[in-house]
Formats: sequence, C-alpha cells, structure tokens
Amino acid sequence: MNLATLALFLPACFALNMAPGPNNLLSVRNATTYGFRTSCLAGVGRLLAFSLMIALASAGLAVVLQASELLFYGIKILGAGYLLYLAHQLWRADTRVEAESNTASLGLLALARQEFLVAIGNPKAILIFTAFLPQFVDPAAPISAQFLVLGGLFLVLEWIAISGYAFMGLYMRRWFAQPAGKRIFNRCCAALLSAAASVLLLARRA
Repeated sequence: MNLATLALFLPACFALNMAPGPNNLLSVRNATTYGFRTSCLAGVGRLLAFSLMIALASAGLAVVLQASELLFYGIKILGAGYLLYLAHQLWRADTRVEAESNTASLGLLALARQEFLVAIGNPKAILIFTAFLPQFVDPAAPISAQFLVLGGLFLVLEWIAISGYAFMGLYMRRWFAQPAGKRIFNRCCAALLSAAASVLLLARRA
C-alpha cells in the first residue's frame, strides 16, 4: 500500500468516523450523563462490533476481489456513490434540537453493550466495510494484509472520534446542541465526503 493511497484514505475515513450518527451521538449522551472516561471506555463495544465487521468483510471479499476485477471496480463505484449519498444526507440533515429523555443510571458493561448493539445493527456501518474499504485495496497485492492495515487505521480513527464526541458532550454541549452549530459541523463533514468521492471517481476514470 503506497503513501498516495493512505493520503486519500485517511481524510476520507476520518470524515466517516466523525460524521454524526447514532454511535457518535451516543458518545455525546454518555459523556454528558456519565463523564468523559466512561463514554470513551463504553466505545470499546463499538470497536468490537466494527472489528467483527472488518474480519467478515476481509474473509468474504478476498475471494471476490481476486476473481473479478470488474466486480471490484463496481464496488469502488458503489463506495463513491455511498460517500456522495452520505454527504447529501448530512447536508440536508434536520438540525432541530430534540429534547433529551431521562435515563436510568447504567454500568460500564451495559453502556458498552449498548454501543455494540447500535453499531452491529447499523446498515451504514456494514456498507462502510463492504463498499468503502475495498476502494483502497489493490487486488494485485495480498488483500487480507491490506484489510488488516486499513481496518486497524479505521479503528484508531474511530477511537479518536469516540474521544472527540465525548469531549464535545462534556465541554461543548451548549454549542453542539444548537441548530447552527450542528448544521456547520454536518456540512463540513459533507464537504469532506464529497471531495473524497470526487477524487476517487476522477482517479479511476483517468
């Protein structure tokens, strides 16, 4: 895997990690209710779910990608389309503030289990590992090793996202809860995703 691939993968991946979603919003809520440290530790449940998805995607797609370069190209197009779709959803997302509901106090294991279940049941997460990661895999090189590197980098960036959202939940709750602040954040992520998708499509056509 060359540096050019990593230079494209890292910002696109981090935009996905930081995009507002059910797990990241869960980190905000957990930090607000239980504190920064507990929110970060609970995120281990999410990382376990994503690790399982990465392992399954690596095992299943290795044979497919080696057997058909045309299908591999199709997956790349699907991945770029998904980035554009997600960017569109973020750009048009409703930023109205919802009232928070009171929840009973939960232990760390219960919070981690909650993160795991939210992540494992999120169809967008499944699409990331079956359509996004393969875009950066070279079919001429060992595929499993590349998935290991890309998956590891994804998990590291996801951990940074968990910490970032927990920090926002603890110290920036008032700003993040406002529609204007949430709209700016959503649209910054949308711009990053659109740029990444455009670069990928232009590179493949060339």
